[in-house]
Amino acid sequence: MQLKRLFSTGSVKGTKDYLRTQKKYEVIRTFIYFAISISLFAAGYVQTGRRANLLSIVAVLGCLPASKSAVGAVMFLRFQSCGAQAAAEIEAHSQGLRCLYDMVFTSYRKNFVVSHLAVCGNTVCGYTEKPDFAESQFHKHISEILKLDGHKNVTVKIFTNLTRYTERLEQMKELTSEENETEAVIATLKNVAL
Repeated sequence: MQLKRLFSTGSVKGTKDYLRTQKKYEVIRTFIYFAISISLFAAGYVQTGRRANLLSIVAVLGCLPASKSAVGAVMFLRFQSCGAQAAAEIEAHSQGLRCLYDMVFTSYRKNFVVSHLAVCGNTVCGYTEKPDFAESQFHKHISEILKLDGHKNVTVKIFTNLTRYTERLEQMKELTSEENETEAVIATLKNVAL
């Protein structure tokens, strides 16, 4: 278990099985935060014999980050990682490409679960295991975000058919791109994902 991962996901976001493993860290962090608040309240009550004391105020304020962590835990518990068979097939076709696994993009109206993303310059292709994926809404949402971050003319395509997606991955290997552009797009995608 990585202690750093309880408080920062930046280094592991986009890795294989990220959603599955991060659930555990989110629940543990939430439990720790609430345990701290409860123990502070109990210590204040034991010391003074009444609920109205300074440690009770600190305990109540400690419930704010604990509640925020609980919301994060609930969000992670709602989503599943990329299936093992799909991940194995994707890996066989994605060597040499910059890839991200288990990306969840949230908007005001909808959450978009993308099992795998491949980025090559200004081309972003993804695969989702959700057959009812709202691609047009996702395209609009992610294109606006990429534009706001200074990425122009980025094409985004999400596949629900694994065979067609792996064929597209093979085509993407032949594309040429600047490494800086690819890394900048990946950084933006990581920043806006769960």
